[in-house]
Amino acid sequence: MTAFNAVRFKVKPGREDDFLDAHRTTVADWPGLRHANMIKTGEGTYCIIAEWDSMDAMAGARPQMIATLDSFRDTLETLDNGGVTDAVSGTVVLPLK
Repeated sequence: MTAFNAVRFKVKPGREDDFLDAHRTTVADWPGLRHANMIKTGEGTYCIIAEWDSMDAMAGARPQMIATLDSFRDTLETLDNGGVTDAVSGTVVLPLK
C-alpha cells in the first residue's frame, strides 16, 4: 500500500544552498521512492514530502535517509521538539486525486 512521509526542517542562515545540494543527488537513489518534493514553507523553513511504494519500502530506505541527514545535519537548527527534523509518515487511507 502506498505510503507518504513528510519531514520538516529549519535551515541555518546562509546554509540553504548546502541543504538543498545534499538532496539533489542522494534522494534519487533511495529504493522504493516514487516521488519527492522539497517545499519552502517560510524563511529558512522547508518540508520534504515523499511518496513510497509501501511502508516497508520506506523503512528499508531509512539507512539511506539517515546517511543523507548526516551529510547536512550541520546546516540545520534545532526545532521546538529538540531535534533537527520533525517527521511523520503513514499509508494512504483515501486517495483524493
